[in-house]
Amino acid sequence: MFRTALRNVLAHKARLLMTVLAVMLGVAFVSGTLVFTDTLGNAYRKQSAKSYDNVAVAVTTYADQTDGQKNSNIDAKTLEKIRSLDGVAEATGRVSGFAGVADQDGKLIGNGWSNTGANFAPGKDGKDAAYTFTDGSGPVKDSQIALDKDSADKGKYRVGDTVRVATNGPAKEYTLSGVFTTEDGAVNAGGSLVLFDTPVAQKLYLQPGYFKDVTIAAAAGASDQKILDEVKPLLPKDAEAQTGKQLADDQAREIEQGLSNLNTMLLAFAAIALFVGVFLIANTFTMLVAQRTRELALMRAVGASRRQVKRSVMLEALVVGALAAVIGFVLGIGLATGLRSAMGSFGAKVPAGPLVVSPTAIASALAVGVLVTVLAAWLPARRAAKIPPVAAMGSAHLPATTKSLVVRNTLGSVITLAGAGAILAGAAMGKEAGRMVIGAGAFLTLIGIIVLIPLLSRPVIALVRPLLHRVFGVSGKLAGQNAVRNPRRTGATASALAIGLTLVTGLTVIGVTLGGAIDKLTTDNIRADYMVTMAGGGALDKSALTALEKAKGVSAVSPQQATSVEIKDEFHSASAVTPGDVEKVFDLQTVSGSMATLGKGQIAVAEKTAKSNGWKAGDTVAVKFGYDSDGGKADTKTLTVGAVYKENEFLSPVLLSTSLVAPYEPKPYIPEVWVKMDGGASKANEQALVDALGDNPAMSIMDRQDIRNMFGGMINTMLNIMYGLLAMALIIAVLGVINTLAMSVFERQQEIGMLRAIGLDRRKVKRMIRLEAVVISLFGAVIGVALGSFLAWAIGETIKSEIPGYALVVPWDRIGIFLLLAGVVGVLAALWPARSAAKLNMLTAIKTE
Repeated sequence: MFRTALRNVLAHKARLLMTVLAVMLGVAFVSGTLVFTDTLGNAYRKQSAKSYDNVAVAVTTYADQTDGQKNSNIDAKTLEKIRSLDGVAEATGRVSGFAGVADQDGKLIGNGWSNTGANFAPGKDGKDAAYTFTDGSGPVKDSQIALDKDSADKGKYRVGDTVRVATNGPAKEYTLSGVFTTEDGAVNAGGSLVLFDTPVAQKLYLQPGYFKDVTIAAAAGASDQKILDEVKPLLPKDAEAQTGKQLADDQAREIEQGLSNLNTMLLAFAAIALFVGVFLIANTFTMLVAQRTRELALMRAVGASRRQVKRSVMLEALVVGALAAVIGFVLGIGLATGLRSAMGSFGAKVPAGPLVVSPTAIASALAVGVLVTVLAAWLPARRAAKIPPVAAMGSAHLPATTKSLVVRNTLGSVITLAGAGAILAGAAMGKEAGRMVIGAGAFLTLIGIIVLIPLLSRPVIALVRPLLHRVFGVSGKLAGQNAVRNPRRTGATASALAIGLTLVTGLTVIGVTLGGAIDKLTTDNIRADYMVTMAGGGALDKSALTALEKAKGVSAVSPQQATSVEIKDEFHSASAVTPGDVEKVFDLQTVSGSMATLGKGQIAVAEKTAKSNGWKAGDTVAVKFGYDSDGGKADTKTLTVGAVYKENEFLSPVLLSTSLVAPYEPKPYIPEVWVKMDGGASKANEQALVDALGDNPAMSIMDRQDIRNMFGGMINTMLNIMYGLLAMALIIAVLGVINTLAMSVFERQQEIGMLRAIGLDRRKVKRMIRLEAVVISLFGAVIGVALGSFLAWAIGETIKSEIPGYALVVPWDRIGIFLLLAGVVGVLAALWPARSAAKLNMLTAIKTE
């Protein structure tokens, strides 16, 4: 039977080509994912371990310039005490924060969020072990900086050049003293690293004479644990100390966790692609079994048992699966190599390291390829085993029995109804629990639709058959009839497209709806023309606010100064704003009281917060502020609730004047400043703000459309990533259409020959095959679009309470594009089968059984 199986594979290699391609692509996705994540994990773990090679103990504090608490940092005296401990060879104080570097055109180098500044801390030999200088040396003067090599190359800077650098205040010019390489994670993530002289860095990021972190190197033979035990009593209460090995292990675990999440996501999409491939494989073997009915019946007639026939088909699947898995695995290694290179082109610097091909990746890829193929072929093999010997006396293919169709349709209806019920229940439940129920319901509904799809094919395709006949004549009529001649085959082919388009449509509807909600959020809540932020997402310096207030053409300016207050032993996030101007830059709808009371030292409270606490305009509350400017105890003031306003998504639920919190926050945290200008947003007004801020490369000025684009861009980027990951499943679905048509043409050679003989020319034969492909593709697309829209609605019901202004938007234009693309897919998929059908010799075809 093995020889028979091998002979059949070789005899039908052309018809098995699409199956090999489908399995190969799925296995390539799986193996590529495993090799890619293993390679990244190995490279990043080695980099992490290398960065802590000479670190015995590391000390970390979490205070910054805005805390105003010197006792949270490590001062110079503490550092000297650490250096004097037995076994300590060197202790280096570190300070870090945001720093943006401008290129020759004044644009920011790097991505903003990972642009970093730190101090150059030379040891006794004048070198800093964390950095290797390729040119020049570290900064030793207030006017000097050093740059990482990648940033220097991007900015086309050389030692001695003048470089503009901005932190959270005005940009300043420095002389480039040196260029270095580093294993710093921020640089590897596509950011930049600027080194300042230590006193300069302390002044910029903390306070003179204080450090944020300390790295300790041990003398030869010293115990890291002993040093750690002696260091801990010397540290501030909020500081954390760990051995270098502990830190390296922690980072390795974090890397493992991050890559595990990436691995899971990619493998989920690989599973979708393989699931789609199951339909192609099952369809192929079903059609092969049907075409070999007489051959299999003859095998039964000469003594082969049912088990042997079934085993023969399964062995064919095993051979095909093994071959496809091996080719797919090799392609997966190439895919992993390409992904690694692609990361570099997107600005992410991947640490050097070998390609890791683990035994797990090899075993998983091969097992997946073989198992998917064998399992998909099991049902066709079972049907093959049921072919009776008497079938050898006829050429007709055995139709499905009425009993089997009734059982299939009944089972499909039950599963579909159960899934739809679960989806509706999940939508009613809402939130996370509801989404879990919807996920289970979606799976059941998809399985039910797949089971039912042959039943659905007849009535759905019947709707377009009259149109096909009127527009395309006899070719259209025959295409419509052929599409429903074998509902199971049509259903299996359409199911593959339906699965892909269900996911694509669902993601698109949710994405477009969220984009609409964000757009409405911006329109309804903002009156300002511009929002000014730091490119790195940090806090703006007070000097930026002062500069904007003095800018030409500005009519109103208010910061959204993030702070918190304690009322009745409960902390509330608050926004310190400019009274009088805040109403001009935000759309604040007053429920009671007046926003003008902010200027009188009163507070305003959002409606939901006021209701939950039982507050109303005119009430007095005891408000506890944070530390005062001397770092002393907190202060409590009795304040009046001057206004209650409807929630604004860009502001905290408690508003108060900047002057009210100024004594307690000498270095305020200002993430945003909102600006209203005479004449609205314009190039001239934007340039006025740029000039007022000193052409600072680290500050971002966005108008309302930019704000919409910022949030909408995130959604579009996520959608594009999802589309890309789903592309493999859609490609396999297209292969399924090609495969079905090609094998259908082979199966109908005699029929096509007869049609040619009675006058159907080559052009009409081609048109018939193309239209059949388009009908099948559109049928699958319609099912997928309908189910995807239903799932998007259900998921939307679970998140609408969390997203203000959420209202379901059905993007008919994109759905129209999806359907159009499905039609194009049908036309392209039919090119080869249609050409093959048109080239058939009619006399040879008529003689074919």
